[in-house]
Amino acid sequence: MESLYFLIPISLVILAGAVGIFFWAVKSGQYDDIDREGDRILFEDDEGVSPPDKKPHSPCKSQEQSND
Repeated sequence: MESLYFLIPISLVILAGAVGIFFWAVKSGQYDDIDREGDRILFEDDEGVSPPDKKPHSPCKSQEQSND
C-alpha cells in the first residue's frame, strides 16, 4: 500500500509530461501533413536528381582469382 503513495504521483508526472509533449508537437506543426513523408518514400521525385554513371562493372581481382 505504501508503494502506491510513491507510484501514483510518479505515474501522474509521466502522464503530464506525455500530454505536454503531445500538445507541443501539435502546436509546432508535427501533425500538419502526415502523408507527405509516406508519399515521399513511395513516389520518386525526379527533380534535381542526376542519372547514375553507367560504367561497366568489372569484378575485383580477388574474386577472379578465387573462381579459378
